[in-house]
Amino acid sequence: MHIGPIELPNRLFVAPMAGVTDRPFRVLCKRLGAGYAVSEMVTSRRELWKSLKTSRRADHTGESSPISVQIAGVDPQEMADAARFNIDRGAQIIDINMGCPAKKVCNVEAGSALMSNEPLALRIVQAVVQACAPQRVPVTLKMRTGRCDSERNAVRLARCAEDAGIAMVTVHGRTREQHYTGQAEYTTIAAVKAALRVPVVANGDIDSPAKAQAVLRWTGADALMIGRAAQGRPWIFGDIAHFLEHGVERTPPHTADVRRWLAEHLHDHYGLYGDDTGVRTARKHIGWAVRGVPGGEHFRTQMNTLVTPQAQHQAVLDFLDDLADQYPRWPAANDERAVGAHSDTPPGDLEARRA
Repeated sequence: MHIGPIELPNRLFVAPMAGVTDRPFRVLCKRLGAGYAVSEMVTSRRELWKSLKTSRRADHTGESSPISVQIAGVDPQEMADAARFNIDRGAQIIDINMGCPAKKVCNVEAGSALMSNEPLALRIVQAVVQACAPQRVPVTLKMRTGRCDSERNAVRLARCAEDAGIAMVTVHGRTREQHYTGQAEYTTIAAVKAALRVPVVANGDIDSPAKAQAVLRWTGADALMIGRAAQGRPWIFGDIAHFLEHGVERTPPHTADVRRWLAEHLHDHYGLYGDDTGVRTARKHIGWAVRGVPGGEHFRTQMNTLVTPQAQHQAVLDFLDDLADQYPRWPAANDERAVGAHSDTPPGDLEARRA
């Protein structure tokens, strides 16, 4: 698997998620089987580059290569400047955000809103590719299937982006209007894959090894990008890799391993954010980790009252000490839809046809 001249360890990617895929989380996912991780989106607005929020998002200290930074904006020149800015700070791949459906992003016509303005979207792609070319830094694009069901223009826009020099395209199988509701569909992703020569990555509702295999078979995608399913279960990348290679699921990790991984993640997290912010922002990661675990909901409620890193960290260690040796497995939400890969019905389209 290559992105331009850069070879990747495997084809399992961590999706860029605002407030989630910071450096500590990316490092953890890479350690546990992800071959590639894209940063949280970084604004193209120059006046915000030196803000604390942006500086944290652009922190890659100790992160293994390749370093990929996602940029977001609406002005081609600003986006080109943002690409150069991040390359100067270590980015080896630049990703253009045309997939975020958040109101504060789309209200300024950025993110997935750009898919409704194809001429502007193409000018942005051309400007960023031109800015990155002298450094031989490949540019990738993340998009959705379109604005709504009646306006799925992902294939047309992806073809134009490829002609402009994009090295890889990731498609989230939802429209902008869907946000993160409903089910992802993969027919559009398969159409994009069939239309392009560059690698195409499938994204959306991939939350189990069986679903991963189903999506690969249906779409023919070169790689998979996983977002929400990795929250609290960053070892899902290793689980999927094992299943794709051996055809059977591996046993859940030992609780002692999860305890160690989470402890190291928290230590790195506090180091990036400081004590006060670190404790608050770590709560979601801890909550995800104990989701579905016996006593997890009660522990999460108590843990959310703790205000120091030391107390929070120790509470997590103590809670995990009391669990069984094997970490509990919780069912993936979309396992049943994996059957689509073994029939003429694409995974994710079953519910739509039943409706």
